[in-house]
Amino acid sequence: MRLITDISELQQRPLPPSVATIGFFDGVHRGHRFLIGQVMQAAREHSLNSLIVTFPHHPRAVMQASYQPSLLSAFDEKCSLLSDTGVDACASIPFTRELALLSARDFMQHVLRDLLNVRLLVIGHDHRFGHNRAEGFNDYLRHAAGLGMEVIQAEAYKWEGRNVSSSVVRTLLNEGKVSEAANCLGYNYMLTGHVTGGQQIGRTMGFPTANLQVDNTLKLIPADGAYAVYVRTDDNCYKGMLNIGCRPTIDNDRHRTIEVHLFDFNGNLYGQRLCIEFVHRIRGEQKFPSREALATQLKADAEEAIRRLKDNI
Repeated sequence: MRLITDISELQQRPLPPSVATIGFFDGVHRGHRFLIGQVMQAAREHSLNSLIVTFPHHPRAVMQASYQPSLLSAFDEKCSLLSDTGVDACASIPFTRELALLSARDFMQHVLRDLLNVRLLVIGHDHRFGHNRAEGFNDYLRHAAGLGMEVIQAEAYKWEGRNVSSSVVRTLLNEGKVSEAANCLGYNYMLTGHVTGGQQIGRTMGFPTANLQVDNTLKLIPADGAYAVYVRTDDNCYKGMLNIGCRPTIDNDRHRTIEVHLFDFNGNLYGQRLCIEFVHRIRGEQKFPSREALATQLKADAEEAIRRLKDNI
């Protein structure tokens, strides 16, 4: 996949005539990939390239400074997921206030046709673009006819009878339903970060943990609780269990932490970069009457995590 993040490079190396679609594509979930599949099919039928038009930052965050998006994928993760679809190119357009003020027709003419060489635009079944998102599919058809472009509306997508959207996935993750979220995404939800120093309390209970500092502060953190996870390092993949929460049993002053224990691992993870894949939520966060009771629960959590991960292989 050719990734364009600097629009000025198109002056030296223009894009070929393309079939395109537009969106933020947070998480690149099954619905997104269904849409992209239709773009690629139309590109084959018209002997054109396939193109994704997206944005490096959430458009609402540009227009509303106080808005803090809960991202399913950081920009580099999103680009990697888009590349996996097999699409020919992805153009990441800086979303600015000036861009937001463009009418749908001006956006189609100056950005899609003149800059990106889009000949056919595939519109998501409920997608709107242009100033204030005021126009719809019939307006896009009318504009396209005057610009020498073609517009088609994508088929709607459902997974197991439910609508799939980034909002739906966020709701599931906020409820700790990581396995259901994975069904909508088509892959396990992931967090990446670096291991930082901790209090090493888990070590005293037989479960040494690594404290994870998530790389992107805008990434959505699933609901508090204990999870069965896969942990990827630079060299290996391990089974593990992870806890998100404020550790109420040991009075952690309501500071939310992410701690992960790797099964069958001996070594020092400090400073390493880890990728966590969420497989199953074992339980919500609980306060136990003693550290001994917590240690007993951790053993039960480990058994459940190993069972869930075995079933998931």
